Amino acid sequence: MGVGFSLIVVVELVVVVELVVVVVVVVVVVVVVVVVVVVVVVVVVIVVVTVTVVKVVVVVIVVVVVVVVVVVVVVVVVGVVVVVKVLVEVAVVVVVVVLVVVVVVVEVLVEVKVVVVVVVAVVVIVVVVLVVVVEVVVVVIVVVVVVVVVVVVVVVVVVE
Repeated sequence: MGVGFSLIVVVELVVVVELVVVVVVVVVVVVVVVVVVVVVVVVVVIVVVTVTVVKVVVVVIVVVVVVVVVVVVVVVVVGVVVVVKVLVEVAVVVVVVVLVVVVVVVEVLVEVKVVVVVVVAVVVIVVVVLVVVVEVVVVVIVVVVVVVVVVVVVVVVVVE
């Protein structure tokens, strides 16, 4: 078990964790889009049910405004997810490079290879899990903001 083995273990861990991160981001984006669409449909149905025949123009305006808001929100959510994903990729690359350097230096200086590999693996996993948590928190915040904006827009249009 030399430096090469340790590097292979670290790289394989990073690949597995990156795959998990990608799956989580895709699932979160799909959930965000579904939530926004469901909220818009529910709001539009409520507006259509409560509006009288005289207010058909208002309904059309509400639907157009809601569709525009949803499109803008989806673009913003996807943009935020992409930016966060890029930042995560950069952070993971930096962490992996630092950890690989640490592994190589420690293995050259000390012959405690198994302990070093385990410590590095744990650190990599903790860092990636923290990054995934940050991604999910960012997406949840964006979803909450989107839902609030859609509801406010619909309420303002209906009240007027």
